[in-house]
Order: sequence, then C-alpha cells, then structure tokens
Amino acid sequence: MSLDKSTVVQIATLARIRVPEEELEGLASEMDKIIGWVEQLDEVNTDAVSPMASVVDVKLIWRPDEVTDGDCCERILANAPKKSQGFFAVPKVIE
Repeated sequence: MSLDKSTVVQIATLARIRVPEEELEGLASEMDKIIGWVEQLDEVNTDAVSPMASVVDVKLIWRPDEVTDGDCCERILANAPKKSQGFFAVPKVIE
C-alpha cells in the first residue's frame, strides 16, 4: 500500500494534528514503511495458536465482594502536605 500526500493530510485531519506542507512527503514515506512492516505480520502462520488474553496462563483469584470501611485513614493521610478533620486540605481554587 502506498500513501500519497492527500492521504497523509486526511489522516492528519482525522487525528486533529497540523502537519506542515514540507513534512508531508517524508511523513508519507515513514507511514509507508510502518504499514509495510505491519503487512509482514500476515505472513506469520498462526493456525496452531489459540486466541489468548495474556501470555501467561494463570487463573484469576476470586475473593468475596465485602464492603469495609478500609480502616486506614491515618495511613492514607500520612503523606498529605495538609490535612483537616481527617480529610486532605487543598487550596481554594474557585473565588
């Protein structure tokens, strides 16, 4: 697949980026190389490979969904620069 300047302009418009006219030719050539590399993946035989979500075959550990209060307010606020009445104190933003 070969990209021309008009296709690069269209891609840039869709991506909402401004590309100067003098960079279009070079960008088209770079994008051609990237697409060529991706097209090489079609040559890989993946018939014996089953679809997977992770490269590691691990089962997720399930735990009961229990509501707790966390009981760690002091640990959370330990690194706060300012705290007030058990909450983070931040400067007023809206006047």
